[in-house]
Amino acid sequence: MSAPLMTVEALRAAGRTPPAHCRIALDDGRQLEVARWLRVLSGKRLTGQATLDGQPVLAKLFIAASNSARHQQRERQGLAALATAGIPTPRLLEAGALPDGGYYLLTEFLPKARELTMADRLAPLFALLGRMHAAGLAHDDAHLGNFLQWGDELLVVDGDAVRSGISAAAARDNLALLLAQLPPQTDPAPLLAAYRQAHPALAIDATQLAMATEHACRRRLDDYLNKCLRDCSLFAVTRSAHRFVAVVREEADSLTPLIADPDRWLEAGTPLKRGRTATLARIEATGRQLVIKRYNIKSAGHALSRCWRPSRAWHSWLAGHRLRFLGIATPRPLALVERRLGPLRGKAWLITEHCPGTNLVDLLAHRLDTPPADVVAALGRLFAQLAAARISHGDLKATNLLWHDGEISLVDLDAMRAHRGTAGFARAWRRDRARLLRNWPEGCALRDAIDAALPPA
Repeated sequence: MSAPLMTVEALRAAGRTPPAHCRIALDDGRQLEVARWLRVLSGKRLTGQATLDGQPVLAKLFIAASNSARHQQRERQGLAALATAGIPTPRLLEAGALPDGGYYLLTEFLPKARELTMADRLAPLFALLGRMHAAGLAHDDAHLGNFLQWGDELLVVDGDAVRSGISAAAARDNLALLLAQLPPQTDPAPLLAAYRQAHPALAIDATQLAMATEHACRRRLDDYLNKCLRDCSLFAVTRSAHRFVAVVREEADSLTPLIADPDRWLEAGTPLKRGRTATLARIEATGRQLVIKRYNIKSAGHALSRCWRPSRAWHSWLAGHRLRFLGIATPRPLALVERRLGPLRGKAWLITEHCPGTNLVDLLAHRLDTPPADVVAALGRLFAQLAAARISHGDLKATNLLWHDGEISLVDLDAMRAHRGTAGFARAWRRDRARLLRNWPEGCALRDAIDAALPPA
């Protein structure tokens, strides 16, 4: 059976799920046969592995109802600018129009090419960015996914984001954007050395670069948290007059039964907490252990006080994703469900992965006089991360800290807060610090060791 012939209108209508194998008519009468989609930007742009006249190609289809011509032109110009500057990039084969609207662009298909990851040596990446800047080019979407490792060669992709004629300040900001992708514990010194070797003409002020990197980190985090609450490639979000649901997109199919009736799964699970304000249970689903937390409405007065505000599940959903984005250990949030009546909010549920760790009350119950060095050091690292991000927890009972796999995970994020200012964070941190230390008796060696390991109040 031959692959279906898809029009631009049909591709737009298919949204995020175009046929995995299909044919696309080109304006010269030939047909592009797509074997699989590599990236789908719903209704706007599709990238896939394809063949044309028997030749394997990487196909980009620009199908937006407006601006598709402009984006295709920018892609062509960006690839041309890279090639002219001698920056490795896939070779442009051809570009043209689709007969029923939209445009296409074909580059050579590079078998076994892969995106960079944090496990790779990143100095060559910073050297390549330095070469781009030395040639007067910047990449406005500089992240690891836009650089391909192909054998021993590193290539730049996504010509649409390549900009020419940049200033020294723009080069610094572009470098900061790439630095902002890295885990906080990364030592930037060897990466900056590789960059400077490729572009020695750029004078880098360390203070200005640090400020630009912090600004880029904030923008990336804000953008990610906004995505957590809207339908996009990472999250599936549905709204109705009676319900709001946000779920990690790759988990959406497997979690459908839980989202449809979270209370049934909650009641059938292993109880972890049954309180007036919240009910928790561990469940077995999709071949793994998950946790469902229901945020209860205690009374009519409580319902009235909560209905106008984001639910505690909403807050915890964002808090969990904030922590994980920053590399701070917490169980992965998978889905948020809110019951609604128009704009009014009622009961809400949060579904997360289960952390099989032991809480610090149980773990340290018999270690008051012999504090375990690994646990104390992990506490120091965790709270140094939180302090660097100006995050307070708000309820630092030791039962909300779980030891697992050599690190401490934070749970129960209902009261967590990210502070913009240092004064507000300092006050909250003093409260957090005091609450954490109260978990153990004054004068014991364990409390003293933890006190010494924590950032000062």
